[in-house]
Amino acid sequence: MGQPRALRFLTLQQVADELNTKHNTIRALIASGDLPAIQIGGRGQWRIERTKLEDYITGAYAKARTDLANGEV
Repeated sequence: MGQPRALRFLTLQQVADELNTKHNTIRALIASGDLPAIQIGGRGQWRIERTKLEDYITGAYAKARTDLANGEV
């Protein structure tokens, strides 16, 4: 049957699970603008595009490298 297709848009809980953090942390990242998200539907549910999550992770690694190089760990 092949591999299951990866979801393009993730719920906040799915992102929290993937990053092994809390739902509220993801909300804070959205509110700060660090993690781009969209609201969909009549209830305004938040969704995060997988590529935006991957970009966030890549940026977090870059920041960690800079922090390490500057002795900020």
